[in-house]
Amino acid sequence: MGASRGEFTSRLGFIMAAAGSAVGLGNIWGFPTQTATNGGAAFVLVYLILAFCLAYPAFMAEILIGRYGQANAVTSLEKISRTQMQKRFAFIVGFGGIVCAALILSFYGILAGWMTSYAVESGATIIGATSVAEWAVSDSIARNIFFCAVFMFLTVIIIRNGVEDGIEKWSKRLMPAMIGLLILLIIYVLTLDGADKGLEAYLNPDISRVLDPDLLISALGQAFFSLSLGTSVMVIYGSYISKKENMVTIGAQVTFIDVSIAFLAGLLVIPAMYVALEQGVQIFAEDGSLLAGPTLVFQVLPSLFDSMGQLGVFVGLAFFILMSIAALTSSISMLEGPVSFLVERHNIERKTATTWTGIGILAISFVIIFNIGTMLDFVATLATEYGQPIIAMLCCVFAGWIWQRNSLIEEIKQGNEQVESTLFWKIWPWYTKFVCPLAIAAVFIHSFI
Repeated sequence: MGASRGEFTSRLGFIMAAAGSAVGLGNIWGFPTQTATNGGAAFVLVYLILAFCLAYPAFMAEILIGRYGQANAVTSLEKISRTQMQKRFAFIVGFGGIVCAALILSFYGILAGWMTSYAVESGATIIGATSVAEWAVSDSIARNIFFCAVFMFLTVIIIRNGVEDGIEKWSKRLMPAMIGLLILLIIYVLTLDGADKGLEAYLNPDISRVLDPDLLISALGQAFFSLSLGTSVMVIYGSYISKKENMVTIGAQVTFIDVSIAFLAGLLVIPAMYVALEQGVQIFAEDGSLLAGPTLVFQVLPSLFDSMGQLGVFVGLAFFILMSIAALTSSISMLEGPVSFLVERHNIERKTATTWTGIGILAISFVIIFNIGTMLDFVATLATEYGQPIIAMLCCVFAGWIWQRNSLIEEIKQGNEQVESTLFWKIWPWYTKFVCPLAIAAVFIHSFI
């Protein structure tokens, strides 16, 4: 079954694909925005704690379920289930993750389209096409529809080509380039006036804010969103991993890469925000709240590139091209979840399933675009801050309470024979069984109270 479904050809292929799924707008756009909105360093501190203490164990649960099941999210969860009631619960959780992935992609495609539009704006400026440049960054429905459709078309094309020739090939080529450009931009930004104030805001936490309910729920949502948890993505990606791979090591590597990229993104955007502030760009309201909100990256970075003179146009072009590509490595993973379900559960040919799923999600995107003032934030919050953590928590319930312990350890031992004597096995099973579900539930209850 693995051969006919496709499989990652190497450990690097999976790590780059999983990191590509994680590293995208969730890191470059979402993390700095959430950081700036929620008190800077206090949010960073809480995010790092939740990423390693809650997101990583949940991540391990999802990829282990996927590799064991060697199938789409619903089927993999059903294979773990032993009773009819458990199988019904498995369908709800698995299908809920697929719906969550579709909802995320519906608004994600809009944001990614904006990234693409700014790349076009820079390119048009270079060749002197002023009218095209102005239209590309105009706040119009036509512009939003066009670039969202272009981005979804690219996503569909890659997924139609399958695992090895689509997902893995693109991820392995594009992720290193993204990391390299981020580091170069950070080095440049830190030499500018005002960057030191941004560094202080980013790295010096106000401890009194770490238990703020809004901050907690935002940090939890960001941690799960950036690791693509609760969307069926990591279950299906896990199903494409060879049985010979050490899952404990792979999970740790992907989590570390994801958190590192998020941290680097903040190290770029937050100081850049203060650099722009130093240059007269209004960032904060009189009460100290952030003005830009979700559009922070599109206001701050263009101002930074403008300050670089002629060179800034080319740097801006490179940055937004790579941002579009990083977004693409995330969007393909989100589309793969529902596509794999249709292919394996309903015997629909992959190219047909991919095309029609892409059209359906694009239709939802169009509805959001026509009601962007209210629906964009609503869908994003519903899917990333509530839907994802709940589905990921239920995957932990499956791994901790429904999956038989002997079967679980046998799965982990494939690729890691000595796992029973490691610290991971001494902690992770009971941690996933008790701590993760209770901690996630506690954060939700705290936020509602």
